[in-house]
Amino acid sequence: MTPPFTYDGRHLLADLYGCPVLDDLALVEDALRAAAVAAGASVIGVHLHHFGPGHGVTGIALLAESHMSIHTWPEHGYAAIDIFLCGERHDPAAALAVLDNRLAPDCIRETMVLRGGEIDSDMDIDSRVD
Repeated sequence: MTPPFTYDGRHLLADLYGCPVLDDLALVEDALRAAAVAAGASVIGVHLHHFGPGHGVTGIALLAESHMSIHTWPEHGYAAIDIFLCGERHDPAAALAVLDNRLAPDCIRETMVLRGGEIDSDMDIDSRVD
């Protein structure tokens, strides 16, 4: 079996609580685009869907370096953020800082997941050969 290649992929998951405005499609799009720029990423395209007045927005920014997504629940002041970037020069924390500034949450819970690293012999890996 050939071991998988490795690369520097970081997947930042963030829960934003107490956001005052999450039903504004233009605000969410602007925040996603600005976050991508701050992270040093290249935007290929942005696709958003608004669920109607007073309801949330869901969307994705497709990046040359991977993606960012957002799902909002304005009735709860809550937004779920997903920032997946490849390469050391791209900064998911800088992207989150922009989203923090634009969406103004009372608090943020974040989790960083490292993707595509070296395989360790202690890891539970399912090797499959077809």
